[in-house]
Amino acid sequence: MKGLIVAIQFLTRLPTPRVAASSDEFAASMRWFPAVGLIVGALVAGAGWAGARVDPWTGALAALIVWIAVTGALHLDGLGDIADASGAAHKVRGRPSAVEDRERLLAVLGDPHAGSFAVVAIALQLIAKLVLLHALLDRQACIAIALTPFAARIGPLAWSRALPDLHAGLGSRFRNAVRPVDFLIWSAALAAAAWVSPSLLVAPLVFFLWARWLLHRIGGISGDGHGAGIEIGESLLLAAALLVGHFA
Repeated sequence: MKGLIVAIQFLTRLPTPRVAASSDEFAASMRWFPAVGLIVGALVAGAGWAGARVDPWTGALAALIVWIAVTGALHLDGLGDIADASGAAHKVRGRPSAVEDRERLLAVLGDPHAGSFAVVAIALQLIAKLVLLHALLDRQACIAIALTPFAARIGPLAWSRALPDLHAGLGSRFRNAVRPVDFLIWSAALAAAAWVSPSLLVAPLVFFLWARWLLHRIGGISGDGHGAGIEIGESLLLAAALLVGHFA
């Protein structure tokens, strides 16, 4: 249970008991990321449901505000950093070598300032979530909304083991934290959730495509890569839920 509390403290701004955690205990808290997603999802869906009593747009706005407030925009920050790093590497004049391209990418990734690519990526992400939340609330698909953050947070468990570390940072601390039994447990949980919300079956494909893009474009995984993957995964899973509901 300590791992769950540490994971809640890391991934959210929710109040929790004060606990001290060693480096190994902090890394092991990754095993609880999907459980934190269930908490986030319940709060987001609850806010959306309550706001939708007025109208779907009010519900979508309430859900989005709670989503950002609960997570502290943690993953949005990662999305912005990845967008800046990927975009800025293309702006080098001439035809840079692979080494120069990677050096510039890592330099931009480590820059705490937000550039134009970050601003655009974050804005588009927020707009996408707002529109998708509205459409799902209009269809009364609160279950799909509630399960989306859970499914998206299974991704880091796979990425931390499948991808090389981009650099020695926060993301690299999770390298050996996930055990085979953790994959088994959360895979079974995802399958059970997909019984209620079939669109979640696309989650493994989303995880694979993000890992493939990171490896090809960025070269590995970092804390920013995890955060960006969670954000993109959430939007894609919301869109999948909408499409399944539309064609069902």
